[in-house]
Amino acid sequence: MYDRASFELLRTRILTQLCLGIPDLTEIGVPTSGNGDRPLDAALADMANNVCGILEGGLDPVLVAFRLGSLGWSTRSASWCSYEAETAWCRIEIDQTDDGATLVNGVIAPQRIDDLATLLTGLGRQHSLELSDENDDVVEERRH
Repeated sequence: MYDRASFELLRTRILTQLCLGIPDLTEIGVPTSGNGDRPLDAALADMANNVCGILEGGLDPVLVAFRLGSLGWSTRSASWCSYEAETAWCRIEIDQTDDGATLVNGVIAPQRIDDLATLLTGLGRQHSLELSDENDDVVEERRH
C-alpha cells in the first residue's frame, strides 16, 4: 500500500509522461510567472475570490498544477484530489468535477486575467473564465 507522499510522487511521474502531448507553453507565448519565489501579493491575499472558470475535457488537476509549477508558480496538494497554484498575481484552487470538468477559482490581479486565459488556452482545452468585482458581479468573461 502506498502512503500519500509515495502516491503523489508516482502520480506526478506518470502525469509528467503524459505532459509530452501538451505543447511547451513558453514556446507558444504563455507568460511565465517570474515570481515563483514570491507569495501572493498582500493586497490580493485579503480579497474574496474574484476569478472562476472551467476547463473542459478531463484534464487532471495534478496535470494543471504541474504545468503551472513548470512556469514558476508554487503548487501544493490541497486535498486528495485538488491542488493550489500561486504566483504573486494569482492564487487558484484546481478541482475536478464528477463529470470530468476541471474547475479553477481563486483571486487574481484583475489586469492579469488575459495572462491566465492565455495560459489555460495553452493547455489545449476549451475553457471559460469569469472575473468578478467586490459585489460578485461578473465584470469580464473569457471563453476559448
